[in-house]
Amino acid sequence: MPVYAAPLREHLFCLYDLLGFDAHCALPGFGDMSRDVVEAVLEQSSRFATQTLLPLNRPADEQGCRMAEGVVTTPEGFKSAYRELVEGGWPALTCAAAHGGQGFPHMINILFEEMMNAACLSFGLFPGLGRGAYVAIARHGSPEQVALYAPRLASGVWAGSMCLTEAQAGTDLGLLRTQAVPQRDGSYAITGTKTFISCGEHDLTANIVYLVLARLPGAPVGTRGISLFLVPKFIPDSLGNPGPRNGVSCGAIERKMGLHGSPTCVMNFDSATGWLIGEAHKGLAAMFSMMNAERIAVGIQGLAIAEASYQNALTYAHVRHQGRAPRSEAVADPIIRHPDVRRMLMTQRVLVEGGRALALWTAQALDVSERHADPQVRQQADEFTALMTPVVKAFLTDIGSECASLGVQVWGGHGYMRDNGMEQFVRDVRVTQIYEGTNGVQALDFLGRKVLQLGLLDRFTVPAAAELAVASRDDRLRHLAGPALSAIDLLKESTSLLRVRVSDPAEVGSAASEYLRLFALTALGYLWTRMASIAMAAGDDAFTSAKLAGAEFYITRILPQTAALHAAIAAGAGPVMNPAALH
Repeated sequence: MPVYAAPLREHLFCLYDLLGFDAHCALPGFGDMSRDVVEAVLEQSSRFATQTLLPLNRPADEQGCRMAEGVVTTPEGFKSAYRELVEGGWPALTCAAAHGGQGFPHMINILFEEMMNAACLSFGLFPGLGRGAYVAIARHGSPEQVALYAPRLASGVWAGSMCLTEAQAGTDLGLLRTQAVPQRDGSYAITGTKTFISCGEHDLTANIVYLVLARLPGAPVGTRGISLFLVPKFIPDSLGNPGPRNGVSCGAIERKMGLHGSPTCVMNFDSATGWLIGEAHKGLAAMFSMMNAERIAVGIQGLAIAEASYQNALTYAHVRHQGRAPRSEAVADPIIRHPDVRRMLMTQRVLVEGGRALALWTAQALDVSERHADPQVRQQADEFTALMTPVVKAFLTDIGSECASLGVQVWGGHGYMRDNGMEQFVRDVRVTQIYEGTNGVQALDFLGRKVLQLGLLDRFTVPAAAELAVASRDDRLRHLAGPALSAIDLLKESTSLLRVRVSDPAEVGSAASEYLRLFALTALGYLWTRMASIAMAAGDDAFTSAKLAGAEFYITRILPQTAALHAAIAAGAGPVMNPAALH
């Protein structure tokens, strides 16, 4: 069985040393978040992940979910683990106190989700979707909807599920056909079929709350005619308990590449009773509250698998003897002494640690955007969060897949065998690059909307460049800060090129993925320089020495990729769109 130990020292370093969590707790509502409390929560998270969830991961992959007569059964152990999750109050971690939540910072929830998903990603999807449904209803629901559904979703006693896409639509939600017909009592009859619905049907909770995109009669075509509806699996009675079964059922569970422990469903709505959330024809605005929460959550799924794969690759590299290392006279050395194995392990490590810092930095801004007393500060933090959200989703899931593949490579032939669990990481994480809009769609949103249309790039480049300029005057940091500052220059040059070409959609579309990657690698260059500066000031021990070595590896071996990405962007759309290339 694969190993996993929560990297709590790394978590605390990012929280307190890198991101100043003590000062962060001065935000309204966070006054009780002492370091003792935070460490206790993280340690309890670690125990739940490693003692309860990790033993379920491999058996769940082998057993999978089963469906009989429309009833979906989750793998053995999931029901008891979910009860433990609810009893521990974990679904309510960041929810509002008015709904029975604990009001913790998003930064802490990010780390809980990382640990949970690293131990068993199939299980982690269930509470993640419930939290997303809670966010959408709490922000956009009527007072009656909030009172009935928000506390039950916050506690986890009811689950949530997003029902967006359809077979003919995919990411293009403007093509959806599900209909919502008004009823005399103010409800709506929802009819249609939704596909690829994660956790659409299961046996973990007494009720499931579906958030369904549908069209009202006479609605405008395209995305402007989409409304959002709340459709419970069981219609609550006057006391709020699950009552009669609604007209919603699971038609099938998909046979898929990975994540066998979570059911991906075809959901049929046959005149199911639903209620409008928010305004008619404004469903996407409400749904994006849930989708934005889910985009960050999916990014953490990628990070979690990258961490798990790295830990298992590192452990194996210490014990596997094969080949003679450079300058060795042994018959066979541990493979961790071989340069190419070290290259792969270091690549995993610096991407994971840099990616975690990026995610927590974004979560910190999300906290500020929701709680700071100054409206201007909230607005600036909201813009930073908007800028970073597609990057967190796309880049962290990209590195999740890359690191999982590297983990298999470190193990060699044994990594390709099912018995060792490394190939499961590859299968499980792969879909995260597709979830919540493919990473190509995230890149288009990032470049086309967040950078070129809204002009949010300065939220990162201005403060980062100023800090790196100061660091580059420090003899100890110049070799790190200088290249990181040069990467920001390349990012700015690429942005200027694309601003000139913005009138041609093909230019933006062909450059978007490289541009997002360029931005992400540049952001990690800034963060690794900061981490190195902190490590230098902290003294000399194994942890800080490793942090400095990681910074040097990242800056010298990974960050130079920014030059190639800049060159690809500068080449323009011609080589991509050449009609002779593909036929």
